[in-house]
Amino acid sequence: MENKEYAGFWIRFGALLIDCILMLIVFTVPLSFIYGEQYWVGDQLLYGFWDLLLGYVAPVVATIWFWVKYLATPGKMATKLKIVDAVTGEKMSTAQAIGRYFAYIPAMLPLGLGLIWVGIDKKKQGWHDKMAGTVVIRDTAKESVSFEKTI
Repeated sequence: MENKEYAGFWIRFGALLIDCILMLIVFTVPLSFIYGEQYWVGDQLLYGFWDLLLGYVAPVVATIWFWVKYLATPGKMATKLKIVDAVTGEKMSTAQAIGRYFAYIPAMLPLGLGLIWVGIDKKKQGWHDKMAGTVVIRDTAKESVSFEKTI
C-alpha cells in the first residue's frame, strides 16, 4: 500500500487519549447531571438504567460502530490511523471489530503487556490486533500546499 505504514505505540496512545477525553465528555457528563455528585463519590457499582446504558453499553457499541463504519474511532481519525484486516488490508469485518474490542481484556491483564507489545512487534500489532487479525495503519501522504493569488 502506497503512503501507508504500521502505526506505532505513541501515535496510537495519542489517539487513545483523544478518545478517552471525548468519551468522558459524551458519556460521563450526562451521568453527572442524572445522578449528581453521588455518581462520583458513591461506592455503588451500578447506579441504574442510565448508568448501565451510558457507562457500559453505549461506549462498547459506539467504539465498534466507529470501527466498522469509519475504520477508526475519532481519535484515530484525527491522527490519520485506520484499522484494517491484517491479511488483505481491506475493511475489517463486524466480527473482527467485536473480537478486537473484547480481545483488549486479555491484552490488558498482564500489566498491559498486550498493549505495550505494539512498541515491540514488527507489524506494530498489540495482542488484541493479533487475536482479531487486524493492523493499524497510518496515512503518510503529504498534504499539498496551494495559495490563491490576489491582486
